[in-house]
Amino acid sequence: MRLRNFLFALLAISLLSFSTQKLGNETPGDWFFLGDKNVSFGADHDVINFGNWKDDVRQLKLKITDGPLKMYDMKIHFDNGTVQDVQLRNRFAQGSESRVIELTGGLRHLSKIEFWYETKGFKRGRSRVAIWGKN
Repeated sequence: MRLRNFLFALLAISLLSFSTQKLGNETPGDWFFLGDKNVSFGADHDVINFGNWKDDVRQLKLKITDGPLKMYDMKIHFDNGTVQDVQLRNRFAQGSESRVIELTGGLRHLSKIEFWYETKGFKRGRSRVAIWGKN
């Protein structure tokens, strides 16, 4: 009787732990790559256009690679013509990420993102800004 109860409890625990595991790329809400821009020496302004991008997003974040970057401002343009202004004013080290940026209005379709930055004073004067989204 004890052995049967023990085996039943073990089976129940096994089934519960399996049902709560995430399987590969099938989990909704994972971060996915939207686009990137290589930026060069000095103060500048760049745009990442999304054109026929299929996915809508609720959140964005930036990943800075290939060198540090001083980011001033970012404007997120949506397909309905509205714009969300995001003040970043932050120095990003190489390999760092921005905070998670919540999009106003929930799930949104992007048309482009403009950003103003500066690489002046950094050793190589180059960096890469990658935009990641989550729905």
